[in-house]
Amino acid sequence: MKDIFYEYIQNLQDRITSTLEAIDGNASFKEDLWKRPEGGGGRTRVIENGAVFEKGGVNISGVHGKLPKSMQAYFKVGEVDFFACGLSLVLHPKNPMAPTVHANWRYFEMYDDAGTIIDQWFGGGQDLTPYYLFEEDAQHFHNTCKIACDKHNPEFYPTYKKRCDDYFYNAHRNEGRGIGGLFFDYCKASETMSMEQWYNFVTEVGDSFLEAYVPIVEKRKDLPYTPEQRNWQEIRRGRYVEFNLVHDKGTLFGLKTNGRIESILMSLPPHVQWVYNHTPKAGSPEEKLIDVLARPVDWV
Repeated sequence: MKDIFYEYIQNLQDRITSTLEAIDGNASFKEDLWKRPEGGGGRTRVIENGAVFEKGGVNISGVHGKLPKSMQAYFKVGEVDFFACGLSLVLHPKNPMAPTVHANWRYFEMYDDAGTIIDQWFGGGQDLTPYYLFEEDAQHFHNTCKIACDKHNPEFYPTYKKRCDDYFYNAHRNEGRGIGGLFFDYCKASETMSMEQWYNFVTEVGDSFLEAYVPIVEKRKDLPYTPEQRNWQEIRRGRYVEFNLVHDKGTLFGLKTNGRIESILMSLPPHVQWVYNHTPKAGSPEEKLIDVLARPVDWV
């Protein structure tokens, strides 16, 4: 399974980066191959200062070795070996009318002393973070997620949509990081789903990403905007950074397993503001966004 999934994310990375380069039309992804001293490595691809994408990364990695003590406590296991692989992406468009997007699809195994798999699971999802709310964009993104889920189980979309709303939540701000999407984790073999069926579901979601995001960014990337709207985008990006550094489990896992810091922090936008006690004007488009982030919406 690990070999099959790693080959899948290699191919998906190629598909996504080539599509995004064509959309940008100016910048291209720079590739950085790296190795982890404890075992494994990855292929980081970053785009910067493009016509459309101010910064973005589409990274894959496959790492293995002894599970660090800190993660043993987290997973409630003793000394075991592990293998983890995944694709993680974040895209920050320059135009504040175009939303930031994040996605991740991953696979994890743990082994006993004999090298036998003692646990394995899939996880992942995709979510949208707009700076100005276009309801048709939210509906398109969520509908694409639902179509992918419904091919496998009609309960998946409402379940994983709620988990996404719950997970990508800045509790210290009492607001969501964005308008959600899907979030699933610890997808293990059971009486109703084999690991092969989970693989089919996760790759279905992965294959849906470009369909979910590309029409939105193409529609918004050339809209006019003001310096004030750009300021708002940078203030909201600050909330994005807060979530990633305070709450995100993926960032925590990377830091505690001696992950490659440049790849872990590639999700951070290049231009960000923290304005003291900033409050949008009543009745403004900015306030409309805040209202939606405070109360998750059923977009489908």
